[in-house]
Amino acid sequence: MSNPFVWPVRVYYEDTDAGGVVFYANYLRFMERARTEWLRHLGYEQDVLAQDEGVLFVVRRAAVDYRYPARFNDLLEVTVEVVERGGASLGFRQEVRRQSDGQLCCSGLVEAACVRAATLRPSRIPPRLLAEIADVL
Repeated sequence: MSNPFVWPVRVYYEDTDAGGVVFYANYLRFMERARTEWLRHLGYEQDVLAQDEGVLFVVRRAAVDYRYPARFNDLLEVTVEVVERGGASLGFRQEVRRQSDGQLCCSGLVEAACVRAATLRPSRIPPRLLAEIADVL
């Protein structure tokens, strides 16, 4: 993907821990939101995919590297870049940066699997979606 998708996220008080920095697990939430918005940007809603195509995307694996703490009220930018595309899975590279100075707070590799909504068993990614993803690689 030549230009990663970028989604802004504001750090709220509820996102921080007792030390006043973003609680580590919340970076995964920020990444999840960005992937959802990336999918929406392509014209797909997750609930519609479940209803019409009978598929869901679930995280199979996540590896996260924490670099620099984000704090309350920081405006962050979360990127989504597809780095692997299989018949039933997608690999994403994601970064969380502070918007004001570009400081890298966190980076991660996330693998999402496509599964049947009814059984949670692996399923091929719908062909039309797979073709659109191929267009952005």
